[in-house]
Amino acid sequence: MSDNSEKFGRSKRVSHWGARGTAGATIAASLSFDDICHDYDEVRAVDHFSLKIIPGEIVCLLGQSGCGKTTLLRIAAGIERQTSGRVLLNGHEIAGPAVYLPPEKRNIGLMFQDYALFPHMTILENVCFGLRDHKLKDAKQAALGVLSRVGMADYADQYPHVLSGGEQQRVALARAIVPKPGILLMDEPFSGLDQRLRANVRRETIALLHETRATCIIVTHDPEEAMQLADRIALMRKGHLVQVGTPEELYKSPIDIFVARFFSPVTEISAIVRSRKVETPLGVFSATGFSNGDKVVLGVRPQAVKITKTPGKYHGKIVHTEFLGDVDQVSVAVEGLEKNLMVRVAGGFEGQRGDLVGLKLDPRKLLMFAGKN
Repeated sequence: MSDNSEKFGRSKRVSHWGARGTAGATIAASLSFDDICHDYDEVRAVDHFSLKIIPGEIVCLLGQSGCGKTTLLRIAAGIERQTSGRVLLNGHEIAGPAVYLPPEKRNIGLMFQDYALFPHMTILENVCFGLRDHKLKDAKQAALGVLSRVGMADYADQYPHVLSGGEQQRVALARAIVPKPGILLMDEPFSGLDQRLRANVRRETIALLHETRATCIIVTHDPEEAMQLADRIALMRKGHLVQVGTPEELYKSPIDIFVARFFSPVTEISAIVRSRKVETPLGVFSATGFSNGDKVVLGVRPQAVKITKTPGKYHGKIVHTEFLGDVDQVSVAVEGLEKNLMVRVAGGFEGQRGDLVGLKLDPRKLLMFAGKN
């Protein structure tokens, strides 16, 4: 959404976030998904998903569109009722075969992807909406305090349509945290922001979440965003939980090639283990943990390759270079590989298309997975 500030008569300026440490803390809760399945007609959206989230933890549900991330958020909030399995809040069942606690009884805040601000209400009224059980004076005071923290107090009497997308995001965040929920659910909270704003809004949002100390689940399809925000990442595929762990664990120790591919480009090399080693067009490498005759896939990230201007025993031909700012991405054709090898080098690489270059793999940075038999 574009900034309509001049059109509606207020001066066009940047509204800065308020002072950190002023949002106020809540009592964080734990949340557990216990063997959750959910079907839409005959299509399974979530398939035997289990995950426990501890109080105060920030977890990102990461995956491609349609993998079940938002469905899990709706089940946790009580908007959707799962087909089977249980949801537990602080160890107590709130949704299961015989129990269903309605959304308003769960003390769980939900921030929708499209922000879902009420167009007929002022910004202040929108934020007060979650405080309907408070006295009006107290609700307004609490709402103004949170609006001040997100830098939107000056616009309390405005309506959502005059705000930019970034400003609406802040108001939606304020509305979600003002009741001090024990758990906050956020569905793709930064997807509507342009790249220029996104990094700053992420930083400010994560600082605010740490202040409130609420347990938080953030849905995203962006692996970089998940690595920046999360204490743990739960990577999903087709309704299944594939792997859960810290950002570093998922990046450095992916359990399969799907996980590895999700966090960076990977050149895949198929091989067969012989004498506990694999022979490839780029060298011979140890195959610890595999047996002779096993089929494996070697995953080579761009950072695992050293490229030199002088061709050696292992070499290839440059087919394309791409300037990415601080680094250049170089695509190299190697005899014996079905696909080109991707290499990243410091900016200013002087190689040209058609040049022969030397290649060396760092065995410490290689990934090896079981192949298909």
